[in-house]
Amino acid sequence: MKKKQLTISSLDEMVDIVDIQNIVLHATTKKQAHEEGLLHRTVIAELKDSKGNWIFVKQADDRQDAGQLVSPVGGHVQSGETELEALYREVFEEIGIQEFEHKFVGRAVLNREVLGRRENHYFVLYEIFSDESLRLNHESVSHVSFTEKELKKRIKSSPKEFGNAFHFLLDTFYKDKLR
Repeated sequence: MKKKQLTISSLDEMVDIVDIQNIVLHATTKKQAHEEGLLHRTVIAELKDSKGNWIFVKQADDRQDAGQLVSPVGGHVQSGETELEALYREVFEEIGIQEFEHKFVGRAVLNREVLGRRENHYFVLYEIFSDESLRLNHESVSHVSFTEKELKKRIKSSPKEFGNAFHFLLDTFYKDKLR
């Protein structure tokens, strides 16, 4: 008789529930955090190359912000994991990069309705810098880069091309630079 291999669904991953000051209150599953709108951490990273170009990924059709350009890295901080550990794990999982420099940008809470549920994420934003070739996972179908000037123009001319979470980051952290 063949043994059935058990795997943990990403919804069963444990995340820390935090308060507005980023203090851990308790842990629960990602599924419960999303179902109940509990505040939990997510690392986000804006990727730039050595020329200062901004790199975005186009989301797969089964993802939130499907078909739109989004930050190339975004994922939940697992329970007990530091924000930097999550950053390095997510960068490797989502774009296949292992060597990069990083700069902390800031934190902000995004509460939105998405995929039929209320998500309450404590975004932890970094900028990462690398010229490595991207190896996209199943969440993204392609990537594109923009000079800062091109990005400003594209945001203005085609705002719906970019996902809602990026607009939140734009308004929260980059308004003076990119709007």
